[in-house]
Amino acid sequence: MKIMVASDIHGSAFRCRMLMERFEAENPDRLLLLGDLLYHGPRNDLPEGYAPKEVAAMLNAISDKLLCVRGNCEAEVDQMMLDFPVMAEYCILYDGAHEIFATHGHKYGKDNPPKLPAGSILLCGHTHVTADEDCGTFRYLNPGSVSIPKNGTPRGYIVLENGGYRFEKL
Repeated sequence: MKIMVASDIHGSAFRCRMLMERFEAENPDRLLLLGDLLYHGPRNDLPEGYAPKEVAAMLNAISDKLLCVRGNCEAEVDQMMLDFPVMAEYCILYDGAHEIFATHGHKYGKDNPPKLPAGSILLCGHTHVTADEDCGTFRYLNPGSVSIPKNGTPRGYIVLENGGYRFEKL
């Protein structure tokens, strides 16, 4: 199974459109979104092309392909706009080689991981910083932010496929 992983769209229709173009080109089985889809949050400036209704419409159009976890900016009103569940705290996947624990990163993260079997992958967003780190018993991956990257990291996403992964710039 091929899974595209992205995070922290924060209501940017401009950047979400770019993500949808890559989604079409990559042709994954699923798009896993690690939260913070529609709202920019009080700590962030408005992202380029801020239009949460447009983001909701783009994501609703591919709702049958989406897996999603709740970010710290998601609220019940966001769920009312979306045709797919966004309020789960985490999602556990298996790629045949690894258990993958996907969460936003504001509750569980690299420095506060959940109990994971050895060799697992912890997928998080939240920090807006791309990461690929060996943490001893697990690997920590973060695709960074689609719309508001931080610490000089690029906008991007991750592709999980055949037990491996690759980072791509958006």
